[in-house]
Amino acid sequence: MAQEIELKLALGASGPHALRQHPRLAGHDMQRAWLANTYYDTPEHALERARIALRIRRTPDGYLQTLKTAGSGQSGLHARGEWEWPIDGDELDIDGIRQHAPDTIDDAALARLAPRFTTDFTRERWDVIEADATIEVALDIGTIHAGERQVAIRELELELKAGSADALWQLAASLADGVALRPANASKAQRGAALHDGWTLPDNAADAQSHWNAALEALDAWQDTGHAGYRHRAGRHLEALGGSAAQRLASALRDADDARPDTWLTPEMSRDWLTAWHHATP
Repeated sequence: MAQEIELKLALGASGPHALRQHPRLAGHDMQRAWLANTYYDTPEHALERARIALRIRRTPDGYLQTLKTAGSGQSGLHARGEWEWPIDGDELDIDGIRQHAPDTIDDAALARLAPRFTTDFTRERWDVIEADATIEVALDIGTIHAGERQVAIRELELELKAGSADALWQLAASLADGVALRPANASKAQRGAALHDGWTLPDNAADAQSHWNAALEALDAWQDTGHAGYRHRAGRHLEALGGSAAQRLASALRDADDARPDTWLTPEMSRDWLTAWHHATP
């Protein structure tokens, strides 16, 4: 099992173009691949409740099966267990789950697994050295599908390959100069499940960290639904954080257009997001 440590960032409408032109990526070779993914769960959502994601990914080189556990989050970073292995086709490798991750899914759940939603996107990838750390910069552009519903994927993942996790935030701060971005909480699997079944957000927030997480989750929900209630909820959590950066973000949310949530995030807000993060996380 490998441990995946990453920083997940949502991008505004202008974000992908600005990122490709950013001086921080100049001189680095970019690799591009089309990735098609099918996620699986039981009819009663046993994997979702356990915060486990199971998928088959079709790549230019063949099929990969991946299982990820919930792991933990600290200071805005996501760390989780990950198992990945090649398979022969687009059918689940049940024996591989028993071999690679025997304690994650019981046999009763394995017998009821079925496709739930898909994600299809182009990944543009750069390898960057930041403060003696090696970081994979991955820009994903595409779509999540659940039945007749779909939402756009426009996200940036900074994954630590070697070195200190602090380098992820240092690189994010560099990219924030000119790129419309903000930290995000919801994975593609969480967004796909929400597209299928609806969003469920936490009811209470007791401290700065929980207000921060709740604000990000509400923004993820607003981005995918355009529902004003999620926008208002995100604004309230930002206001509860205190600090001028969070207050500016909350004010911008109050003036946002629910019909066009993708246009709300601007390059000028990126630094405020990182400042608010430093205020909210230990």
